[in-house]
Amino acid sequence: MKINVLFSHINYDELYFTSKTAVVIDILRASSTIVTALQNGAKEIIPVASVEFAVKISGGLFSGQTIICGERNTKKIEGFALGNSPLEFTEDKVSGKSIILYTTNGSRAVVKTKFSENLFVASYLNLTAIANHLIEMNKDFEIVCSGRGNTISLEDIVCSGKLITEVQKLKENVQLSDSAKASISLNKSFGKNILKMLKETEHGQILIENGFEKDIEYCSKLNALEAIPTFSNNALRLLSPQKLVA
Repeated sequence: MKINVLFSHINYDELYFTSKTAVVIDILRASSTIVTALQNGAKEIIPVASVEFAVKISGGLFSGQTIICGERNTKKIEGFALGNSPLEFTEDKVSGKSIILYTTNGSRAVVKTKFSENLFVASYLNLTAIANHLIEMNKDFEIVCSGRGNTISLEDIVCSGKLITEVQKLKENVQLSDSAKASISLNKSFGKNILKMLKETEHGQILIENGFEKDIEYCSKLNALEAIPTFSNNALRLLSPQKLVA
């Protein structure tokens, strides 16, 4: 098994991911929101790369069972049902619903990697569940950090290092790219106190300034959930038990 980390997806073509296994990470906050929504019974999450496309495709779906959600620069988009706070995606709001999701970084990363043979979404919330499934699959994989705009996000890279470390605990002879080794090193330096690290990142500071400190606290919870979001037919859905490798 070989593991590689992309600190940003910006410079990669969609076709780069063909036949690959990819794991998208956007700790603050899209991947945390996606994991939470599916854990709380959402039927599916349809990630989109633009607000305009979100509105366009919503017209062709069953409006009563579909909600449009998302944010631009941390704030809920006007007219959307929910923003990108994982705390909003409670069972009473999302159970049985199809969610069209646009976020400034995370949903775009999922769309960029849509041609992957296997595509999962990871966060601190479901880290061990993801690690165990990747070990069971026993395939090379790429961790794709969503970043922020055209720059990297420390929290995504640190979480990547934590995920790799979890895999290494249970899997021998794991080959690491230079970026994977760097991620492990950053996790050792910054990942001992996840909440502190998240609050001190650039993105964390912006969220705090905009009143989302409770989101950061929630996103820092390690292994609070078991949901494994997987992408197929243009949507993220909960990985069904029968699809787990025996």
